[in-house]
Amino acid sequence: MRRGERGAEAPGRLPPRSRLLAVAAGGAIGGTLRYAFVRAAPHDAGMFPSVTFAENVVGAFLLGLILALLLGLGSRVDGNRASFLTTGILGSFTTFSNFTFESVDLVRSGAVEVALVYAFLSVMAGLAAAAVGLAVGRAVAARTIARRPS
Repeated sequence: MRRGERGAEAPGRLPPRSRLLAVAAGGAIGGTLRYAFVRAAPHDAGMFPSVTFAENVVGAFLLGLILALLLGLGSRVDGNRASFLTTGILGSFTTFSNFTFESVDLVRSGAVEVALVYAFLSVMAGLAAAAVGLAVGRAVAARTIARRPS
């Protein structure tokens, strides 16, 4: 949430315990999903890390979608649920740290070209996915609002 929005915490202060628990619960779910996907489809050294790539692109799309829906529909979803979904589940499902580690590991294994392609595609596809998610979320929110009885 942005400063000044309903349910936003004051800067420099810890959020309520319920918000922290919501993020922790979401983090457990997102982290478990990410771990399961990586274990189900590991990649060999020097190969394109397709699972992490897919997780990050899907996560970027879903984050854009969810944030657009939350903002577009007005704060009908409380801050705990929003934090559970965004910071919790999606924040732990996507992984910048693993992306950077895999990029460095590719370079170390001599697959510099793969590392460069991976880094470039990850950033570009993530940005595109987030933009598409935002557009879809805004369209769904606008359609939902238009259908509401006056």
